[in-house]
Amino acid sequence: MSATAGVDGVVAAGFEPVREAFAANFARLGERGAAVAVYRDGRKVVDLWGGTRDVDGTAPWEPGTAQIVRSATKGVAAAALLLLHQRGELDLDAPVGAYWPEYKAAGKERTLVRHLLAHRAGVPALDRPLTPAQAADPDLGAAAVAAQEPAWEPGTRHGYHAQTYSWLTGELIRRITGRPAGEWIAAEIAAPAAAGLWLGLPETRQGHVGRVGPVQAPETAGALKTRPKRAVAEAYADPESLTRRAFAAITPAPDENAPAYRAAALPASNGIATADGLARVYASLIGEVDGGRRLFAPETMELARGEQSAGPDGVLVVGTRFGLGWMLHGAASPLLSAGSFGHPGRGGALGFADPESGIAFGYVTNGFRKSVTADPRAQALVRAVRSALAETA
Repeated sequence: MSATAGVDGVVAAGFEPVREAFAANFARLGERGAAVAVYRDGRKVVDLWGGTRDVDGTAPWEPGTAQIVRSATKGVAAAALLLLHQRGELDLDAPVGAYWPEYKAAGKERTLVRHLLAHRAGVPALDRPLTPAQAADPDLGAAAVAAQEPAWEPGTRHGYHAQTYSWLTGELIRRITGRPAGEWIAAEIAAPAAAGLWLGLPETRQGHVGRVGPVQAPETAGALKTRPKRAVAEAYADPESLTRRAFAAITPAPDENAPAYRAAALPASNGIATADGLARVYASLIGEVDGGRRLFAPETMELARGEQSAGPDGVLVVGTRFGLGWMLHGAASPLLSAGSFGHPGRGGALGFADPESGIAFGYVTNGFRKSVTADPRAQALVRAVRSALAETA
């Protein structure tokens, strides 16, 4: 492996384009602190970090520094439910109410488990938003979505369940296993993958997590800048739109740096991971990592990336593609190739797997931008991985 210039860490021969793109993110795209890890066929080929641990600080990012990954957590929650399906404990075509009887209320009795995973359940927003403290209580969150009347007939269309995905997936995991979602994921996903990833951060790990915050796109000629389409901008500006209401299911917005929020287990939004941890989870879904156990059988992997929803998204407004819990390669979320599956975190983080090339990817940052899906810093790294694969083919 070769030493990194400008940032810390190493890359395998042929993956120098990733090192160059990572350094350019700091030089041109306003990166404050970040890390990226890439595995190929279960072997780590990229391990880079740089900048400061805290978005507003000076202490350097170190190996093992973790960050909140927001909606990149959704991919881990999806993996939990697919593992339960693989073990015969969950039927994707069964009504959600078969496992969670209270969910049958308000016209949701025909909602299938696959509808929930594919953002087709029709409950992306709550008529009565939860406070951060209420949201952290799994009983209150589950009761809120169970009582909610759907915005559309479940299964007939799709729209991103930005926050409610926490209680939908978390309660299913709890009903089936008898264990809280964070506890089950720690034992059945993070531990077997030897991954630095937590849903419900232990107090002993609080000191390893950096402070996150918003960052602006740099006003330089070389910066990648995007302007939202008018329809998207209007949807986010309208407090009555399904878009605004979906993202405001927790109101006021939680303090993502607060120890109490980090200690909560919200499978839609507050997982905490190192870049290596995120990449290792995806690597373990598609193969063995460092001689460890592969989590997904081949048929489960194919289920994961089979298209379930595509087209105009009732919440995000733009067109999106979803499998059973994961975003799929497309215009809204360009991953490595047509067969890739993964999930971004709003404003930065990204984790995904590409079975055809054997690539598993994890990127975490402490600086969140306004992008919901295709963050330019993450996408620069994805393009660099694609370039490296072309050079090493």
